[in-house]
Amino acid sequence: MSKYLLLLTLLAILSCNTQRSLTDGKWVDLFNGKNLDGWLPKIAGYPPGENYGNTFRVENGILSVRYDQYGSFDNKFGALYFDKRFTNYRLKAEYRFVGETAPGGPSWGYRDSGIQYHCQDPRTMGIDQPFPVCLEYNLHGGNGKDERPVGEICASGTTVELNGRPNESYCTPATVKRTFHGDQWVTLEIDVRGGRIQHIVNGEVILEFENPRYRPDHDPGKTFIVNGDDAVRSGFISLQSNSAPIDFRKISILEYPAQ
Repeated sequence: MSKYLLLLTLLAILSCNTQRSLTDGKWVDLFNGKNLDGWLPKIAGYPPGENYGNTFRVENGILSVRYDQYGSFDNKFGALYFDKRFTNYRLKAEYRFVGETAPGGPSWGYRDSGIQYHCQDPRTMGIDQPFPVCLEYNLHGGNGKDERPVGEICASGTTVELNGRPNESYCTPATVKRTFHGDQWVTLEIDVRGGRIQHIVNGEVILEFENPRYRPDHDPGKTFIVNGDDAVRSGFISLQSNSAPIDFRKISILEYPAQ
């Protein structure tokens, strides 16, 4: 066998093994369509586990975020956390915005939500802490006329590199602009493989970045940065409650082998 044919054979074997390592895993539903088993709410001003105002609820197989039992939103930012830490994975979920912003919501709250990942454990958050240290796939819904692209990366107490440079603002827009108007269902995916991450919407990669790190100025107690190691490698996944009513369904995850 020539060196060329040997090289092709080795590459083919490597490719097959790589594909097998990614397809042998099974998709696992994080939301069972019936209740909030496995999920933990944390809302600013309340302890972990207290679902103030029935913010997170399950109706007709849909996980809904609602504020009809709030007098005023009044900065009660929160999230519903799946109670397991993940490292390398592909997360998939369907979402849709519905209804109007809660009274007393922030000026930017119109059809704004997100899926947070690599989150700190919600049980370590301060009672009034509005957002966890995390990365976020930001969700925007269109207003019927203006473009409001989905999928920007928001870095809370963290930094990432885009095209080899650290992010310069809290939220950085997606490279590919996609806006979804009305109450249509949209499919998002987050692909995490080591320090490389992709944001995907309806099967299209809209943003890629890498090298997530904890910010020292957000870690005075050395909770996240241990012995100088500031790499963000794992964390919890959560669904935001930002004052915009939103529905989620078909939330599932495929875990990749350790890298």
